[in-house]
Amino acid sequence: MNALVVFCHPDCNSYSAAVLDVVVSQLERVKAQLRVIDLYDDGFQPALTLDEWTSYERTDRATDDISHHIDALRWCDTLIFVYPTWWYGLPALLKGWLDRVMIPGVAFHMPEGNEGIKPGLGHIRRLGVYTTCGASRWLTLVVGAPGRKTIMRGFGLLCHRRVKRSFAAHYNMDSSTPESREQHLRRVKRSVSRLIET
Repeated sequence: MNALVVFCHPDCNSYSAAVLDVVVSQLERVKAQLRVIDLYDDGFQPALTLDEWTSYERTDRATDDISHHIDALRWCDTLIFVYPTWWYGLPALLKGWLDRVMIPGVAFHMPEGNEGIKPGLGHIRRLGVYTTCGASRWLTLVVGAPGRKTIMRGFGLLCHRRVKRSFAAHYNMDSSTPESREQHLRRVKRSVSRLIET
């Protein structure tokens, strides 16, 4: 198993970092080949530049500054995201990662004729999201859970057609307790274990 974990939180001592530790320990338990990309630690630049925008459909354009992200994406068969949900969606840095790294020729192939885009990540068979939400589950669902849908549905469509999905969120994070946070870590542990079982 080749597992890529994309982590997005500015504080390396955050609760999200504790979630990351649980994810990593479960992957290490099954001796997965593991790569972790910490977007903040890497200093990833999330803004799509004018040059990137105007050459977006060209699969031969230079990608030197994101090449190790693309290599990791092509290498993995298991992809897990760990991040806090802010304003019901993805942190800007993670959304920028999707904007800049999920490009034609990597994540998908541009349509030919009347056909739609074709998935480019069919080698990814496991997809996980482990997040926190300040709002309640009910309010998040009323708003539409755009962060969850972006990855679990939108991104998931680019993966293997039978991709195995796993999602766990600690809702009401703003009023969480030590007990609720510990309970969520146990939930994440079980969820990752089910995701990676063969």
